[in-house]
Amino acid sequence: MAGVSTSCLTLSSRSKFRTHHARNIPGKTNCWRKLGIRAEVNYVNAEEAKKLVAAEGYVVLDVRDITQYERAHIKSCYHVPLFIENQDNDLGTIIKRTVHNNFSGLFFGLPFTKPNPEFVESVKGQFSPDSKLLLVCQEGLRSTAAANKLEQAGFQNIACITSGLQSVKPGTFDSEGSTELQNAGKAGLITIQGKISAVLGTVLICAYLFITFFPEQAEKLFQLAPAS
Repeated sequence: MAGVSTSCLTLSSRSKFRTHHARNIPGKTNCWRKLGIRAEVNYVNAEEAKKLVAAEGYVVLDVRDITQYERAHIKSCYHVPLFIENQDNDLGTIIKRTVHNNFSGLFFGLPFTKPNPEFVESVKGQFSPDSKLLLVCQEGLRSTAAANKLEQAGFQNIACITSGLQSVKPGTFDSEGSTELQNAGKAGLITIQGKISAVLGTVLICAYLFITFFPEQAEKLFQLAPAS
């Protein structure tokens, strides 16, 4: 006699996991039906995130790489990076790292990284599945990926800041570091581009004013310049 087959149904809701058992049917093979009901990730803005921490007991978990974390982070937060620096020395990695460091690393200050294989286990080692976690990153992409991983691992109370810390206004959270939370993703040559433009603009304005108000002296200086 053929046994009764069952399937696992996954639903998205705010509920916690529940396990329902199928009734025993005489003459049939006993079976267990498990309905895994997963909680949705709660996406909030910065002000809503602040309320989650202050009023509902959420703990801030920063999943950015160490360089951004050290530039600025929310005070008293936990840090478990979703990506870690890639120091592998196989030929393919060396080539990719060289290209990266001469472009993204140089202009944007982005480290050459790889997925952290211990991410989920590291979080599990510090928090229980029913912990209330507010995941943060710089743009919102890494926190979303981290939330999916933790949700699959059984964590039920997860929230993320939409658009990440770059959308957080100064003073929203108490922070630590050398810059504001919204600027922690800025590094490399791009950070001095504005300063270079300002200096160059000042020089050009001064030159224009000098030529305008002191035309004779400017003409003498042009005569002293070597001919091309």
